[in-house]
Amino acid sequence: PRAGGLLAVLPGGRGNDFARGLGLPADPCRVAAELAGFRERRVDLAEVAGRPYLGIASVGFDSDVQVIANRTRLLRGRHVYTYAALRAVAAWRPVRFTVTVDDEPPRTLHGWTVAAANAAYYGGGMRFAPDADLADGLLEIVLVSRTSRLTFLALFPRVFAGRHVHTRHVRVLRGQRVRISADRPLAVYADGDPLADLPTEIVVRPAALRLLVPPGRTATGPGGQTSGRG
Repeated sequence: PRAGGLLAVLPGGRGNDFARGLGLPADPCRVAAELAGFRERRVDLAEVAGRPYLGIASVGFDSDVQVIANRTRLLRGRHVYTYAALRAVAAWRPVRFTVTVDDEPPRTLHGWTVAAANAAYYGGGMRFAPDADLADGLLEIVLVSRTSRLTFLALFPRVFAGRHVHTRHVRVLRGQRVRISADRPLAVYADGDPLADLPTEIVVRPAALRLLVPPGRTATGPGGQTSGRG
């Protein structure tokens, strides 16, 4: 982004979540053929400790899930992450996080996960931050508090439709910057890769990225729908 480049996204990864949020077809050849008709839009870019990412950065239970997913070779797409989540539940111990959003007082979360979302999807189709918007200049900060394993497993299917955010175990905050620390070592993962260890800071750079999007879309809004913001 600092060099002024223009980004075109082709679906070719394991989860294709960023492409999903843009409403792109699953066939990369079809997307490539249609690129000439795409339009340039300015969207936000998030960074973990200075390292950029496109979708959702998360830490905690998600860190364990991502380690298992990255080691899995026989499954693909959402099945990898579902399998990894089910495996990770058995050994999970809640984390005590300290989360500071912008200039607000620090808050403590004893629970599963803290995530900073620039886009709605991760994990092969999980709509983890359903109201995230690539062009609003804000991060959706999703906090998943402590529950029993059985309750967590019962809630898990809701994440694919984004309905988990309507439960009492999930809280969503918004801000341009979030600082996260924890009571044990954890790595922050985004777009499938480990980007930083805790403690760390995540920020959003408004309108920092030039992105090609399908015609008629001004930005990716809630659930991948067209939004006029930005």
